[in-house]
Amino acid sequence: MTDTDSLSRNDDALLTDGYARLSGAAMFDRLNIAEPDWADFAQSWNDLGPDLFMADGGRYRRRRHAAFALERGRFTRKPHQPHYQSRDYNPLNGDVQRWFDPVEAATVANPVCDAIFAFAADHFDPARKGDWHIEMHQFRIEAKPDETGRPTPEGMHRDGVDHVLVMLVDRRNVREGVTRIGAPDGRPLGEFTLTTPGDTMLIDDHRILHGVTEIHAVDPTQPAWRDALVVTFVAES
Repeated sequence: MTDTDSLSRNDDALLTDGYARLSGAAMFDRLNIAEPDWADFAQSWNDLGPDLFMADGGRYRRRRHAAFALERGRFTRKPHQPHYQSRDYNPLNGDVQRWFDPVEAATVANPVCDAIFAFAADHFDPARKGDWHIEMHQFRIEAKPDETGRPTPEGMHRDGVDHVLVMLVDRRNVREGVTRIGAPDGRPLGEFTLTTPGDTMLIDDHRILHGVTEIHAVDPTQPAWRDALVVTFVAES
């Protein structure tokens, strides 16, 4: 990633274009992340449970999930709950209450997690005027010799929320996985690849469709995966 590396440019892009990007280096600089904390945070992706709700029958996705409230500037974890999307937004897996393994307490307690949440809140609600329902998703998409990895099997989509943060955590022995951005009418607006840990995208979900192309192993004899963090914000009424 080479564009949108300055914070002011990032703010302008999110406002004018509906999405913005930060390189991993720029993101780590913004978050002031200590290397050992990041290493522990990224390591937690090695212990994700299988996603058993894939309507396409795939077993290429592992994940954990957690929900939080942001009230009066304070983040509080909510009791574990299912993830739900309408078929209007997820035609493949929508209209089902999907229960995933909870995000581990140690992962949430890691300073990296709080820093990412605060960064997202600062950009999605700079004046901190409202309360938010936040969901955190840890994804590992695996590319196997007998099964293609599909980061967004539902295709180009909205998540049915207000704002989305997507951060690459790791890419191991994979090619492709191109992020595509589109307008609500389906018009393509651009594409790019998150390649370096920390590469981040911010999305106004009302204005932008997004999707990621399939991933394939560079060396089919070795494990291959794409790890990503997704954090969504929904304004509480």
